[in-house]
Amino acid sequence: MHSTNHKISEKKSDGCNHQEHKKWSRRSFLQTLGIASGGSVALAHSAIAASSPTALTVAMDQVESDRVLVIVRLKGGNDGLNTIIPINQYDTYANARPGIKIPENQIFNLNDSYGMPTYANKFEKMWGDGQMKVIHGVGYNNTNLSHFASSDIWATADTKPNRRGWLGRYFEDLYPDYLLNPPTKPAAVQIGSMGNRIFTGDDTHFGFSVADPKRLFTIAQTGSQYGLQGLPDSKYGEQLKFLRATANATVEYAGVIHKAYEASSDYGEYPMNNKLSDQLSIVSRLIKGNLGTKVYMVTLSGYDTHSKQLLKHEGLTTALSDAIAFFFEDLKNAGWDDKVMAMTISEFGRRVNENGSKGTDHGTAAPVMLFGKALNGNGFIGEHPSLNDLDSSGNVLINTDFRQVYASIMKDWIGVDEDLVNQVLLGEEYNSLDLGFDTNTNVAAKTRRAIEVGFEHTIVYTENQPHIHITTPQSAHMDISLYDMSGRKVTTLKNEFLLEGKHIINIKKASNYTLSEGFYAYQIKTNSKNYSKSVMIY
Repeated sequence: MHSTNHKISEKKSDGCNHQEHKKWSRRSFLQTLGIASGGSVALAHSAIAASSPTALTVAMDQVESDRVLVIVRLKGGNDGLNTIIPINQYDTYANARPGIKIPENQIFNLNDSYGMPTYANKFEKMWGDGQMKVIHGVGYNNTNLSHFASSDIWATADTKPNRRGWLGRYFEDLYPDYLLNPPTKPAAVQIGSMGNRIFTGDDTHFGFSVADPKRLFTIAQTGSQYGLQGLPDSKYGEQLKFLRATANATVEYAGVIHKAYEASSDYGEYPMNNKLSDQLSIVSRLIKGNLGTKVYMVTLSGYDTHSKQLLKHEGLTTALSDAIAFFFEDLKNAGWDDKVMAMTISEFGRRVNENGSKGTDHGTAAPVMLFGKALNGNGFIGEHPSLNDLDSSGNVLINTDFRQVYASIMKDWIGVDEDLVNQVLLGEEYNSLDLGFDTNTNVAAKTRRAIEVGFEHTIVYTENQPHIHITTPQSAHMDISLYDMSGRKVTTLKNEFLLEGKHIINIKKASNYTLSEGFYAYQIKTNSKNYSKSVMIY
């Protein structure tokens, strides 16, 4: 699948302030692609993005299962050694961290070899109830110690620059007509962080995302997204109003979320002054209200503990354990605890030795924690890195590739077909870890989807003219139409038999219609499938 080459014109439009138009076309263009199907929308500083399913989430949606995955992002780089403490290497651990070690009398044992700080005592019960597992030493070789770069690597499952997330990859192959045939519910819901790329596709974001959980709370209660009053009296204002109105009319996710939210109720009082609780309490109501979304992501920030780590990390770990434990109590009360699995991720771990500021610097491997009744017991997976075998920078070595964790969860928890998992993970095959799930190979088989090999289509802007580039592996009849962003058909661009090979269609010339400046979508109908993609006319 090719990336779209966008080249934006800076020419003035009649009645439009040049700076407004420049701001609109450059800053807002990629954010508003795909709006007819619920694509990324981040207008007028609104912190909302809604969109269509990814390849993986479409496959998940087809699985005849009500299993849910909740990804808990520990933003900043969680210190794994002060989270899961290696009791069997305690002397080495304590010598490396004289000022920030967890004293032995403040550790509860998970087993004879590993423990956790007593302030994470809610996890002690979850472990005892068989609802928690830990995967040791998770990361990737040659760890990039930049927060941004490493976060992108974890999100895209690619150590090379890649703007598409591991849950956003290949969506055009698996759901090629997503733009004009949107799903009835969000395929993913993301709270607390807009910048992560996990749900990002080729030219849009594929989760219903909210940076502030209070904003999602408001959406869930009111079922509305955007106001149409008080917009600028200009061309930019007209475009903004049109896109907001289109979003309100065609992207009904806020209404769907509102319906699910109202169909459930709160379970007691979630831990107070806990940002993760605020997010998980909303996730719980959406799950219990049968929203049908299979993937959620929440975020707990503050893990970049370069200084005064003891107090900071204690607060974060306490918040994490309190929120997760109450979340699963809530789900248990509603009969959902066996259908939901939570997983922590963080961009990297921390250095073994403390620094001069009573903190730790960026490191490599860290544990991934899993939670849920479906784990069928507690336990450790993989080998904990040796604290006496460090790399040249003083970091522990990687023992488990994070993509193996992703592969295991996709195949064995959600039930995604192995071939699709390999595609999502860029053609690499990863053996499943034994996470304890009850798997069903028949469920996995039901996620299979026929993929037309060799057919490609993309938009290329040449001299400010948008062209559709089509490559077809065999001759076929194609009906290619242009739609406005309200879903109304504008014109037919081509309706004829196309021979095998490459074809280029100049949209403006082929339309035989005077096209107003703005956003459109084209649809290609073939004998076997429909394809669609967004395009800007300017």
